[in-house]
Amino acid sequence: MKQSLLTKVIMVILLTLLALLFIMPVFIVLMNSFKSKFSISQTPFELPDNVTYVGLENYTSGISDTGFFEAFGWSLFITVFSVAAIIVFTSMTAWFLVRIKGVFTSLLYYLFVFSMIVPFQMVMFTMSKMANILSLDNPIGLILIYLGFGSGLSVFLFAGFIKSVPLGIEEAATIDGCNAFNAFWRIVFPVLKPTAVTVAILNTMWIWNDYLLPNLVIGSDYKTIPIAIQYLKGGYGSIDMGAMMAMLVLAIVPVIIFYLTCQKYIIKGVAAGAVKG
Repeated sequence: MKQSLLTKVIMVILLTLLALLFIMPVFIVLMNSFKSKFSISQTPFELPDNVTYVGLENYTSGISDTGFFEAFGWSLFITVFSVAAIIVFTSMTAWFLVRIKGVFTSLLYYLFVFSMIVPFQMVMFTMSKMANILSLDNPIGLILIYLGFGSGLSVFLFAGFIKSVPLGIEEAATIDGCNAFNAFWRIVFPVLKPTAVTVAILNTMWIWNDYLLPNLVIGSDYKTIPIAIQYLKGGYGSIDMGAMMAMLVLAIVPVIIFYLTCQKYIIKGVAAGAVKG
């Protein structure tokens, strides 16, 4: 009994230290967002005092210099519609691949799984050239590209969960007059809620914070938040660190709120999506 209690205490202490280790960089960014840009480089790990504290000056200058609200709007538009498209299309795809047994569907499923191990750097130049040729170098085209890159993991998670859904409930719905489309949306999709939330969280964190893909595809024509923050760099490598810290705080707050709101579904959804059929 004592051995078990000691083990639990040690685990709590270790996990607390690990949590602090992960939280510390976020706290440092938040702390430095209220300090002058010169004091950030001189005393980056010290709390603001009456000399270094500048209030909301970094936030106002950062918003003005980066066009933050416009960038926020483009990031929100691209993220929301990309995640919605991923959830809708990959859930239907996974359902089809699981329920329709055959060589073609098996091959297609393993192609989706294989796409997860292909590094983005291998295809980014070809992808950006094809996006330009096909006139996908705009926010709508970027949503379609995100749908393609996000399909592998999403189909894998949805397919794993659908394998655990009894086929009988779909057959009962069919007997009651539902066609395949209605059976999926009225019967199957509501059951997929934990996995759908997990897919939404994982893809939201990726798309919202992504810099490379928007920079390659749409550049500065439609600046997302990560691209807008880069414009705080001045000539000869100079950076307004105060404004950059403030904009980083504003960039991570929405996704943290979204994650904390939905995080209870993550473990449940990942575990369900890993069911082996």
